[in-house]
Amino acid sequence: MAQGSNNNDAFAGSAAQFMQAGQSMMQQFMDYLGKAGMPVGAAPAAADPQALTALQKQFMDQQMSLWQSVLGKQQGQEPNFKVTPEPGDRRFSAAEWRDSPIYDYLHQAYLLNTQYLKQMVEVIPAEDEKAKERMRFLARQMADAMAPSNFAATNPEFIKLALETKGQSITDGINNLLKDFEKGRISMTDESMFEVGKNIATTEGAVVYENDVMQLIQYAPLTPKVASRPLLVVPPCINKFYIMDLQPDNSLIRFMVDQGNTVFLVSWRNPGEAQAHLGWDDYLERGPIAALHVAREITKVKQLNTLGFCVGGTILTSALAVLKARGEDIVASLTLLTTLLDFSDTGEIGLFIDEQGVSAREGTIGKGGLLPARDLQNTFSFLRANDLVWNYVVGNYLKGQKPQAFDLLYWNSDSTNLPGPFACWYMRNMYLENKLRQPGQLEMCGVKVDLGKLEMPVYLLATREDHIVPWQSAYQGTRILGGKLRFVLGASGHIAGVINPAGKNKRSYWVNDDLKNEADGWLATAEEKKGSWWSDWADWLKPLSGEQRAPRKPGSAKYKPIEPAPGRYVKERVV
Repeated sequence: MAQGSNNNDAFAGSAAQFMQAGQSMMQQFMDYLGKAGMPVGAAPAAADPQALTALQKQFMDQQMSLWQSVLGKQQGQEPNFKVTPEPGDRRFSAAEWRDSPIYDYLHQAYLLNTQYLKQMVEVIPAEDEKAKERMRFLARQMADAMAPSNFAATNPEFIKLALETKGQSITDGINNLLKDFEKGRISMTDESMFEVGKNIATTEGAVVYENDVMQLIQYAPLTPKVASRPLLVVPPCINKFYIMDLQPDNSLIRFMVDQGNTVFLVSWRNPGEAQAHLGWDDYLERGPIAALHVAREITKVKQLNTLGFCVGGTILTSALAVLKARGEDIVASLTLLTTLLDFSDTGEIGLFIDEQGVSAREGTIGKGGLLPARDLQNTFSFLRANDLVWNYVVGNYLKGQKPQAFDLLYWNSDSTNLPGPFACWYMRNMYLENKLRQPGQLEMCGVKVDLGKLEMPVYLLATREDHIVPWQSAYQGTRILGGKLRFVLGASGHIAGVINPAGKNKRSYWVNDDLKNEADGWLATAEEKKGSWWSDWADWLKPLSGEQRAPRKPGSAKYKPIEPAPGRYVKERVV
């Protein structure tokens, strides 16, 4: 009886502490908003008093119900109140979180506090929807950081493993932490298992041209005949191109070559101080424009097919608009993968870009300097903090584990710098002022551009769960470009939705030839097809690729191969 009384007292104390923790989390959040300069009205006093009172009462009642439920479970009763994580949240999936009543209560109380924080954000007034989205983002970051799984004292998996290994896991975790301090970033994979050009980025080819911005790779043919019209691929310059060429069985580049295309690819240089002065126009002229002219000379054709991925698609489309204004009609088709042309809704990335921040960047690196790779990597990682930050904090440092070898995460850690003038111009003219979609509003490379004058056939791919390029925003390209359009929506996210090998027949995609409706209306009447969009795209491209002819080795008399693919530019890592 005395033992039960002690347990009751302990749980009562814990319940009170976590009710206070929820209130404290909210107060810390409000303080953080103030320090971050987030306008939220006179919050929370300006919020609806009745809504606040109801929310607080609900929170207190739920905490009490949780305490009673966990206490009853300890006494053999079936729980009558349970808080479960959101789908996909694996932080508390281990049995240790439920076997002990203390940790069972601890993690559920945390989830309640998190729900309370999110609900409170919805009650607090904000100046506009963007300010509200910033509040939601900051609330999620705070909640993720405060999870009991992130701390040794409140993570039962850490305690169990430390006892089982007699403290070796703690030693290993400290060593992992020290090594990552030296690298300046969290290790996500066993980087010793990968080498660019050896077991990733292995599709055969040669660098046939280079300048201070990029190398142009021409891939070796894999079929007895090839299409006469080559394909130029422009990947994003924010990451390395080999996300499209990781392993032979999931390589989009190899798939393109296997389809009988002569494939050229722009391999962007990882800029250093020598390239820190380069701007947007430099990337257009020395990137896709130079690549198009060289590829035409090598293959002796009038027109090429083109493909751009993410910001590579924005760069490519801009370059084509420049060529159009100059009277050059050298592109037969355009494929855009998860690309923004209309920046009205840029998802959570846009929350990091405002007038104050861009002006500050312009003042420091706008005329010269680098936007460091670490800044870009941290930004993208915290968009999915539980998966790309805290998961590795727990695994590497608390549990002392060595990350598994995973090619995608190796690529994710292989970040790139950006020249300051390029980055600042891009953020201001695209994200802040959204000028690309407006005919004649932007001058690039000395000419006014109008995307509506691009009249070649266009294949637009978006992905349904993309957190970097919202698919509804990518759909707006159908309202901007002037040619015949095909819009396809793939399943999954920004990377997994694009790198979805046809041979594995995974996931699905949606098609609908009727583009009169807005995005959601388009999806409502779209047809879902099983498998990869790769096959659909290959069928679309084939009639645009010209007649068949005998393949040729990479390069020409004028453009002799410089070195084997993938070239040395892609191997330059930021230390």
